[in-house]
Amino acid sequence: MKLQPFFFMLMAAMLLFSAPAVQADTLDTQGMVSANDIKPNLPQPYVVKKGDTLWDIAQYFFKDPERWIKIWERNLYITNPDLIYPGNEIWFDVARKKQGGLTKVRPQPQVVVKPVERLEGMLDTSRMLSALKRQDFIQPDDINGVGHIIDSEDERLNYGANDRLYLKLDQAANEGDVFDVFRTGDPVRDPRTGEVVGVLVNHLGQIRITSQSGGIYRGQVLNTFEELSRGDRLKPAKDVNTRIVPTYPGGNLAGSIMYIRGDAAEAGQHQVVGISLGLRDGLKPGTALSVHRAGRIVEDRVTGKGELLPEEKIGELLVLVPQQGASIALVTRSSSPINIGDLVRNQARR
Repeated sequence: MKLQPFFFMLMAAMLLFSAPAVQADTLDTQGMVSANDIKPNLPQPYVVKKGDTLWDIAQYFFKDPERWIKIWERNLYITNPDLIYPGNEIWFDVARKKQGGLTKVRPQPQVVVKPVERLEGMLDTSRMLSALKRQDFIQPDDINGVGHIIDSEDERLNYGANDRLYLKLDQAANEGDVFDVFRTGDPVRDPRTGEVVGVLVNHLGQIRITSQSGGIYRGQVLNTFEELSRGDRLKPAKDVNTRIVPTYPGGNLAGSIMYIRGDAAEAGQHQVVGISLGLRDGLKPGTALSVHRAGRIVEDRVTGKGELLPEEKIGELLVLVPQQGASIALVTRSSSPINIGDLVRNQARR
């Protein structure tokens, strides 16, 4: 009878150490989400269904479609985020979901034998244009904007939605005019020429003009992505068309990928990139382009000479916001990861 407690303890230990091992990571503090932002009964794992994308999965479970890249980083057996198939398993961190964590797992390789499936038809870019509310390019001569924030009515240092602010503008504005609040980031250079074609802009929010008195404007904060501060710059808000119809330019366009949103190392479908073609090249919202990887030089073992292999198409783009020498574009298709320096050319009409 004295062995019975020891027997139960031994059985409990065996069950504990035989459970599947899952290595869990939590997101950094900037990637946290609250428990209210997580879908109840988070599955472990989620099994991919026909038509799923990582973007849709992040939107459904975390109410934040841009969290798709965090899901991909923690399920790296998916080598290309554009190519997920019914039957793939996506793992989340159930134990830490209240902190917005995602599980980093190393599952045994699985072979899913199915033909490549893609959703055809016109892409609804409205769900992706939210990215343009956060970042944009600006010409180097325009980094000072058309004005700045002076202070708030209650003399606070940081401001959020619905706060009333005092503004200084270098141009006349009317009641109801809306301005983007921004801070500038790093210059964006053409990787081929080294030429600065724009400066990265981080949008902080928007302010609507309410009145003007003695050269000082009053404004109310409509929305914010980050806290606003004294000295933050203003520029007229852009009216971005959320329904873009593809057009196919003529001529011989040749540019390159200059920037991948979020400083990512590579891009896939549904990601926003910057390209070294713009208005001066005839681009407009909806211009359809293709991405190509340059051919490499290999040695021909028969002749002993170096041979340049042809470039290969690896993706397609849709221009969202063109500027003079650069544009923001959306990756609509990719068959391979897209990198800075990859070539951008005309896309043939389907």
